[in-house]
Amino acid sequence: MATVRIARWSAEHPWRAITAWLVFVAVCIGVGNIVGTKTTDFDDNAKGELAVYQKMVDDAGFNRPSSENVLITARSGALDQAAATKVADEVRAKMSGLKEVGDVSEALPAPNGTAVLVSVDIAGESKTADERLQPLLDATASVQAAHPDLLVEQVGGESLNKALSTALGDDFTKAELISIPVTLVIMLIAFGAVIAAGIPVLLALSAVAAAMGLSALASQLVPASDNTSSMILLIGMAVGVDYSLFYVRREREERAKGRTHLDAVEMAAATSGHAIVVSGFAVVVAMAGMFVANDAIFTSMAIGSILVVLAAVIGSITVLPAMLAKLGRWIDKPRVPFVWRLSARGGEPRVWKAILRPSLRRPAITLTVAGLALVALALPALSMKLNSPSDADLPRSIPIMQSYDRMTAAFPSTGATHAVGVRAPADKVAQTEAAVTALTERIKADAGFAHDRDIEVTRSSDGRVFLLNAPISSSAASPEADNSLNWLRTVALPQTVGAVSGAEFAVSGQTAGENDFVDSMNESLPWVIAIVLLLTFIIMTWTFRAPIIALSSIALNMLSAGAAYGVLVLVFQNTWAEGLLGFTSTGGIVAWLPLMLFVVLFGLSMDYHVFVVSRIREARESGLDTRAAIAKGITSSAGVVTSAAAVMVGVFSIFATLSTIDMKQMGVGLATAILLDATLIRAVVLPAMMGVLGERNWWVPRVLRPRRVPAPVDAEQTRQLDPVG
Repeated sequence: MATVRIARWSAEHPWRAITAWLVFVAVCIGVGNIVGTKTTDFDDNAKGELAVYQKMVDDAGFNRPSSENVLITARSGALDQAAATKVADEVRAKMSGLKEVGDVSEALPAPNGTAVLVSVDIAGESKTADERLQPLLDATASVQAAHPDLLVEQVGGESLNKALSTALGDDFTKAELISIPVTLVIMLIAFGAVIAAGIPVLLALSAVAAAMGLSALASQLVPASDNTSSMILLIGMAVGVDYSLFYVRREREERAKGRTHLDAVEMAAATSGHAIVVSGFAVVVAMAGMFVANDAIFTSMAIGSILVVLAAVIGSITVLPAMLAKLGRWIDKPRVPFVWRLSARGGEPRVWKAILRPSLRRPAITLTVAGLALVALALPALSMKLNSPSDADLPRSIPIMQSYDRMTAAFPSTGATHAVGVRAPADKVAQTEAAVTALTERIKADAGFAHDRDIEVTRSSDGRVFLLNAPISSSAASPEADNSLNWLRTVALPQTVGAVSGAEFAVSGQTAGENDFVDSMNESLPWVIAIVLLLTFIIMTWTFRAPIIALSSIALNMLSAGAAYGVLVLVFQNTWAEGLLGFTSTGGIVAWLPLMLFVVLFGLSMDYHVFVVSRIREARESGLDTRAAIAKGITSSAGVVTSAAAVMVGVFSIFATLSTIDMKQMGVGLATAILLDATLIRAVVLPAMMGVLGERNWWVPRVLRPRRVPAPVDAEQTRQLDPVG
């Protein structure tokens, strides 16, 4: 077995293995720092009509400068319009003197008289976004310092991105700092010894560090999203600790039976090492399901997740055996009083035997009751409402979001537009121009659009591409905006521009982007589920040579995923948990979460599922009947599964404390699913299901049965059978 051969070499040459791993991690970090991380932008995420519109803009060579807004409001009471206008003129003067600034608008008073707004176009495309933005922020800050009686705030796409990136970075650091001590405490309870507890954490952190570097390298081909680093940390800490936990606990168990250190390492490699490799492939397959969505953000997170899982698997089967062999009995030092006695206590855990008793004595009844309970928990998922990521998901504790809210309150139509692109055939420019004029008139006559602002029409230098900005009379996320988008796409455009043969049209903008994203997620999810289920079935069937085991594994994971969806709906589509988790309900679930939750849960739950079923099969092959094998496999793996699940639940729960609602939802969903999976599913439903199936669990179809090798014949028999030879 490959895992045994690798473990033997590492155990016999520990310093070479340890040095090789450290060099690998250092090289990954160094390369990542040298090349840097390339992040996604709007062009990377555009699909469907948004991509068509983007191509029109790019092909026509339109200059699309980023813009920023400087908002002037009163700190309290009514705004002094004269004073605000004077400050706005000062802002305009300072901004006009900057080489990073293009056009500067006139001061625009709010319709309700509560604010004055100055819009600024950013120039200097040769510089980085931060280099272009910082002089504008400094100018705004200097005006604010000179007028402390007023609020002078800058809000725009680039300033929002900068502030949110800083906030997300702070969140990431917070999660990292909290997850390490939480994981260490859980490992101390599991092992009762400091060195044994530290090894899984060190391996997980080194795998995360290596994957971060490799992810930066991969981002040069596939740009990374803002969530990629969080995903690497989340998955890396979970699987890295779990794999080490499986390996170290098995090595300790074999040493307790009297084996030498080398023999114990080899036995751990043959059992837990093999399970780690299988589990790693299962997680990789599940994460690869995100590629099906054909979305830049999902693709980047899939790559990051796959890299950290592979790094954790490689570290577990190479450097971990070397460390165990080198440390010897020092791995159990220094011992934590009382905790060590609990962790090192032999014998079968009585608590788990008591939990298993109903599943083994009355499996059918237990399976029915537990299954119905999980189905009941999953029922609220039928009313799940998906929301596209928007500014409503962002925490208002970030100062710039408070500024954004003040701006949208004073100028409610700011940014709420449909962006329409039209490309005319070379021989029908005049007809297309007439159709665009007819479209403009129809938009002006429709009640769903704002009539207090003109429709902006921009034309390319060759006259073939037309861009229209059609203002909406309500917010971009409103039902009225959705209706006006649908009217544009299905009625107005087909009846005007669509009547010109060969003319192209597309609608972009915030409303279009949000609607298209939700539609894309709804279309992708069934395909992702189907492909992940199929590949998981193939891997599990090939590993255990038992299709029934593979099918039951899939059924159990589907139950836990459904229950997690139900909990998400109960918590986040309602308001009762807002104070508890520190969020404001948006009345729905962020659209990317069901797909992400499914693949992550399906992959991670395979960690201990493969481990538990492997122990059950091991007991079965030792001569025990199915019922005794179930009891032996689950009780002997109970400590490892409990510790592994505790690590995952602990890490995921930390994400539920972060500031953005999408991270909160992911943390709650994953923590709930793993908690249910490790308790109700593995301790009750799994043994009950296997008890009902009995010997059918181990049915092997003929195609998977090993071929019978004919008995060898000796040389004398060969000469008698083939005298010529």
